[in-house]
Amino acid sequence: MGIGCNACGVTGCRIIESPKERLIAIITNNFMPCNGRFPTLIAIILMFFAGTAFSFIASIEVALILIAIIVLCIFVTLSISKLLSVTILKGEPSGFALELPPYRKPQIIKTIVRSLLDRTLFVLGRAVVVAAPAGAVIWLMANIQISDISILRYCTDFLDPFGRLLGVDGIIIMAFILGFPANETVIPIIIMSYMASGTLVEYSSYEQLLTLLSANGWTVTTAVCTMILCIMHYPCSTACLTIKKETGSLKWMIVSMALPTIAGIILCIAVSGVMSIF
Repeated sequence: MGIGCNACGVTGCRIIESPKERLIAIITNNFMPCNGRFPTLIAIILMFFAGTAFSFIASIEVALILIAIIVLCIFVTLSISKLLSVTILKGEPSGFALELPPYRKPQIIKTIVRSLLDRTLFVLGRAVVVAAPAGAVIWLMANIQISDISILRYCTDFLDPFGRLLGVDGIIIMAFILGFPANETVIPIIIMSYMASGTLVEYSSYEQLLTLLSANGWTVTTAVCTMILCIMHYPCSTACLTIKKETGSLKWMIVSMALPTIAGIILCIAVSGVMSIF
C-alpha cells in the first residue's frame, strides 16, 4: 500500500496484531516509493538512462529500470525489517491469519462516502495543515534577499559541501528538505533554484529540463544519487503525522524519519565514491 501512499500504508498496518511486528511494518513502510516520488524517478530515468524521446523502446527501458528500483526497495524493506526484528524490536514471531469477511451485497454509495470522508479527506486535511505554511516558507526564502542574495541561495550554498559528499549539490539537498510537505515539489524547487526565480515552475519538456540540469553540473552520478535520495529519505509530513498517531509516540516517528535518511546518506556516499573511481 505504501507504493500508492506511505500514509495509507501506515494506517493499513492496523491489521497486524503483534505490536512489535506492526511497529516494524510502520517504520519500514517509507522505503517503498509513493506516488509523489514516481514523477521524479521517471523524469530522471527518462533523461539520463533512456533518452528524452517518448519512443516505445524508451518506455520499455523506463519501465524495466523502475521495476528494478521497486525490487530494490522491497529487498531493502525486508532487510531492514529483519534487522529490526533481531535487534531493537526483538521478540517471538507471531502467526498471521487474515480471515475472509462474510460476503454481503455491495453498498456502493456507502462505500464511496466512507472512502471520501474517512480516507481521502482525512489524508488531504492533514496535508493542507502542513503544506500551506510550508509553501509560504518556500516563497519567503526565495523572495527575501540579503545583499541581493536570496535566503534560499544562502541555504543551498551552506549545504553544498555536504551535497558534494553525497554525489549531488546543495540545491538538491535543499529541495528534499523543502519537499517535506509533498514529494512532488522536489523537481520544481530544483528548477526554481537553478533558474533563480522566485516562484515554483514546471518544465515544458524533458529536453529543456535535461539542458538546465546538465548546465548546472548534473552527471550520471548526480542522477543516480538523486534517485537514491528520492527513495531513501524521511517520509512526507502527512506520513509523519500518521506515524505519530498510529504509534502514539514521537520517538517512533523520529526513528521512521532517521532510518531511511541515514540509509540513503550511506548508500549515496558509497555509490558516489565508487562511480568517481570509474
